Amino acid sequence: MRVPSRSPGQQPGPTVSSATPARRRPPSALPHRAPAAAPDLDAYRAAVADLLVEVGALAGAASTAARQVLVDQRLREPAIAAVLDDTPQGLIGARETLLLEMARYQPNERSSAADLTALIRIYLLSRVDVMWWRDEPTFLTDEQVNGSPELVDLEWLRRRDLLRFRYQEQPATLLGRGVRAARRRLLPAATPRTAGLLFRRARREVVALLNDVGREFAARTPAGTPPLWVNSLVRSAEHQHRLRRLGYAAMVPSGHCLGWAVDVEMAWFDRFGVRDTLAELLLARQRAGEVNVVDEGQAWHLCLAPAARRRLRRAYEAEMAV
Repeated sequence: MRVPSRSPGQQPGPTVSSATPARRRPPSALPHRAPAAAPDLDAYRAAVADLLVEVGALAGAASTAARQVLVDQRLREPAIAAVLDDTPQGLIGARETLLLEMARYQPNERSSAADLTALIRIYLLSRVDVMWWRDEPTFLTDEQVNGSPELVDLEWLRRRDLLRFRYQEQPATLLGRGVRAARRRLLPAATPRTAGLLFRRARREVVALLNDVGREFAARTPAGTPPLWVNSLVRSAEHQHRLRRLGYAAMVPSGHCLGWAVDVEMAWFDRFGVRDTLAELLLARQRAGEVNVVDEGQAWHLCLAPAARRRLRRAYEAEMAV
């Protein structure tokens, strides 16, 4: 099955650098000009899929120069260039960032990019998130995430049985990490193998999306199937760079740092025979224009589309009676 798959605004806090400087767009000289048509995302995803096939054929270390030339050429094709040019970095910035990511790439067990083909897929398909939310301010620091009124506390909702998905938090102490490690040794398949959430906070619309998906997933799977499992939600840019230093394929800019992206567990559901059910459910929502989907291996990355924001905000308010 072929799997398809924000400019940070200014907020108080320390500056966090990205891989390449964001392109500054000059003010329009034609304020009354009709807006350009939105890029064709189906064509973009198809062009990326074709590029990945070609990159896969140049897998050897001796093909480094050929891969760079191929990627450089393909990014200029209209279907791909239309999306990249509509991101804060623009086509040139996105191209430079991707080539730099490729040059720096080192496979490791932490990274969701098992090889260069996966790295390119994750980077290019996640640019849809960045294009959609290019005017949304970034959560720069951990303090901004923890103090933002735009985010709600998942634990408060969980204790009131208002969530249709599960998650686990990262242990905050040495004792907690020891207990987590012991539990994994005794019951290695009881939960997904994931570090857990550093921030148990999320946008209201994202909570509504996950509750929607969680209910649909439960309705389509046999009794006894575990609920939808969430591996990652909002992150600060500060934390995103920590993850990069640890070897994770944490792209910048990222929808996670804008609060609109989430990673849901996929691989763990293989043991229950329902991974394909969840995959089809998520891809159907992408086809409906509600989310962007990126296959990251163990987990799939989802980003809420701006067009679905109003509906999901209303759904959250109705469900939570607020």
